[in-house]
This record gives sequence, C-alpha cells and structure tokens, in this order.
Amino acid sequence: MEYSPPPLFKQGASARLKVIVFALIALALLAIDSRVRALGAIRQVVNVALYPLQMVALAPRDAAYAVGNYFYTLSSIQRENDTLRRLHVSNAQKLQQGQQLVAENAHLRQLLAAAERVPVKSVMAEILYDTRDPFTRKIVLDRGLQHGLKAGQPVIDDVGVVGQVTRVFPLTSEVTLLTDKGQAIPVQVARSGVRSVAYGRGQSNMLDLRFMPTSADIRKGDMLVTSGIDGVYPPGLVVASVANVESQSSDAFARIVCQPSAGVDRNRQLLVLLSEARLPPRPEPEEPKEKGRPGKKRLAAPGTDAAAPTAPALKTGDAR
Repeated sequence: MEYSPPPLFKQGASARLKVIVFALIALALLAIDSRVRALGAIRQVVNVALYPLQMVALAPRDAAYAVGNYFYTLSSIQRENDTLRRLHVSNAQKLQQGQQLVAENAHLRQLLAAAERVPVKSVMAEILYDTRDPFTRKIVLDRGLQHGLKAGQPVIDDVGVVGQVTRVFPLTSEVTLLTDKGQAIPVQVARSGVRSVAYGRGQSNMLDLRFMPTSADIRKGDMLVTSGIDGVYPPGLVVASVANVESQSSDAFARIVCQPSAGVDRNRQLLVLLSEARLPPRPEPEEPKEKGRPGKKRLAAPGTDAAAPTAPALKTGDAR
C-alpha cells in the first residue's frame, strides 16, 4: 500500500529551480529596464504604495533619535543657561564696581578742587570703618601721626565740614563728626552775619543752634559757614543749611534745626586740613596770697602790662 501525502502538503518544484527561475526573471527585468526604461512608472507606483509601510518601519528608529536629541538638547540648554547666569552675575558685579569707581573718581576730582580752594595744606584720607559705640558719631581714617595729623584738625569733603580729628594714632586717626552730641562748631550766617554755635544731635544727623533769641535774623534756607573765631576751622567753610526755625512768643529762645551740607554718612574719601589752632596760651591762674604775707611776684605775660593790678586774695569763707 503506497503512502502519499495529502494535497495540502504536496510539494511543487524544488527550491533550487525556483531560485534559478526568479534570478532569470530579475536579470531579464534589469536588462529591459536598462535599455527600454519601461519600468520607471511601475517603480514609482510601487514606491508610493510601500512608502507608508516604510515610514511605519522607520518610526521606532526616528522616535529613538528624537528622544535622544531632546534630552541632549535639554542638557545642552541647561549648561548654556548656567554659563549665561554666571556670566550675567559677573558682568553685573563688574558693572556695579565700574559705577562705584566712576562715582569715586568724580568725588576725588571734587576733593582735589576743594583742596585747591582751601588755602591750607591738606592730606587726603579714606574711611576705614565706623566706631563700635552706637551712641557716638565717629569714624576711623587710614592716616595718622606719620602723615602729619594732629588732634583738633578739621576734616572736610568737597562740600563742607565733616568733623574734627579727636584722637590720633601712628597709622590711623579718629574723627568725631559734626552730628555727634559732644561736638560743637562756631558758625556764622552767610546772609546776615549772625554768629552762633552749632551743636550735634546724635543719631538724627542734624545740628542745633541753641540759645538764639527769637529776634535773631535767621531764616529757613540760610547757609551756615565757619566763623573762624575759634582758631581751629578756617573761616568760610560751609557747615549746614537752616532746615527749620520755630519762634514762639512764649519762649525766650528760638528752636533752630540745621541740615549738614557735607556728606557725613555717605563719602569714603575725606580731606584733613593740616592747620593748627592759632589761639593764645591760656593765662596761668594766680595763686591766692596767704594772710600776713605779701604775694609772690609773677612774671608778666608777653604783651601785658606789668603794672596791672592783681586780683584780691580770697578769704577763707569765699573759697567755698
């Protein structure tokens, strides 16, 4: 009994024969297309028909490329953004320093002009820091005894008087500002010539003209300059401007508040005038005569009359 496979599993031509047949067909088509070029339209139709399948087949590759490109671009943009941010901060810092240098240069030019206007030898100094005491108005400069500074010398800026040197060290010095409570400066109203003394008010950065009668010729906006009668400040230096004048008939004195003209709290470079006080020496007090004994003769001071009468001797009861 012969066994034969069912019709579904019947084999046709062999695989080798099929390869040979299809290879001959392909060669024939290549030869016809190269000589007649009749398959161009067919190729285009096949290309259009297979294009959607080609795009679907390439979609995973394109998606992988797009995701990789997205993350690479995002990382690159973040790095560029960080670089630009650092560059912006650096440029902003340089811009601020440049603006500060321009302002400092202008202030130094004004100080040089002020030094030429004042007929006194001067030294330029820079503020190092403020003093620690919050109840005083004092600063420390980077100039001291080695630069010719002495206690009592006035300190100015390009506008007017700032303060006075109160303590001097070899390399630094301490300056008490005009607005300190313990500071006073003789002033004169430039308009009317009225003389007075301006006292500091401490933390308020203002000055007071005390004990001025209500009839004094002082108005709001008047300019106060140094009178020069103390022998410390050269005359004519700008001190302050009158900010407020309150005169009441019930009070014997007017309440006058002044605004300092100089930058007592904003300038960094100042000018120290190397002027010394031109005050005569204080006369020595006379010793009281003892009862029953003639007083000792003292040498007369230069420029005084030797025959001038001396003060009477104090009694024991008057010494209290």
